[in-house]
Amino acid sequence: MKHEWKKHEKKIYLPKNKPELVTIPGFKFFSIEGVGNPNTSAEFSEGIGVLYALSYGIKMMPKKGITPPGYFEYTVYPLEGIWDLTEEGRTADTFDKNQLVYKIMIRQPDFVTDDLAQQVIETVKQKKPHNLLSKVKFEVIEDGLSVQMLHIGSYDDEPKSFELMKAFCRENSLRREDLRHREIYISDPQKTSPEKLKTVLRYFVKN
Repeated sequence: MKHEWKKHEKKIYLPKNKPELVTIPGFKFFSIEGVGNPNTSAEFSEGIGVLYALSYGIKMMPKKGITPPGYFEYTVYPLEGIWDLTEEGRTADTFDKNQLVYKIMIRQPDFVTDDLAQQVIETVKQKKPHNLLSKVKFEVIEDGLSVQMLHIGSYDDEPKSFELMKAFCRENSLRREDLRHREIYISDPQKTSPEKLKTVLRYFVKN
């Protein structure tokens, strides 16, 4: 049976549109780090393309005659990002998207090993060379104890959902670990109107 994250991992990818406390284990990701406005940065949009090239490179291996041990049919996971601000951005009076620090990533199935990830990176380097391939990391990231909710609507309206999450933390005596937060992009912004976009918002907390 094909593993589809929307069906089989709803707790992680389709939570309720109200805050909840969860514990997120470690998962394997291809990731790229950068700084800048995601709306105008060529490196940001090109990084997304590189991550998808690698992710589909893994998924399509059996069609190329290579079936990794433990391989199973699955849907490629959605794009995710962990967002922060530069020191300058944190101390500025107004929010400046040019000061955003990001780590964008796509989760990989458990059967993907370090060797397999490196093999796919080398294959993509030969077929679709890109300077960002040298910045790609294959790593395990564990969010641990987190508050998350499903935000429905424009990315620019996310502060409303963050206010709900902040109130939830106050009510439950939770403190944010730091100023970073994770976003999981469930909808394709090129095919979905802004008011219908679905984005998982998550930040990392402690009791």
